[in-house]
Amino acid sequence: MPPYLPAHRELVYLSGAAEVAGALAAFFPKLHPFARWWLIATLVAVFPANVHMAINPDDIKGLPDVPQWALWLRLPIQVAFVAWVWHATRPAD
Repeated sequence: MPPYLPAHRELVYLSGAAEVAGALAAFFPKLHPFARWWLIATLVAVFPANVHMAINPDDIKGLPDVPQWALWLRLPIQVAFVAWVWHATRPAD
């Protein structure tokens, strides 16, 4: 979590709860429009924190020995998750 954000633990729990809420909504076709935008907004909201972690891995307390390349790799994977959410929640043909 970037140091410029307050309440780190609470924001981590909040983002996790947002992900779970979106995932549960994705199970129900009538909620797909909500799930799509909710999950994409969540992924976009946490992206700056992931960039900060990739750039400043030494600033993150409690980060296990994760190779820095893996922190960078998760950024395009997060973009792929946006595409996956979009595809998975699109209207049925």
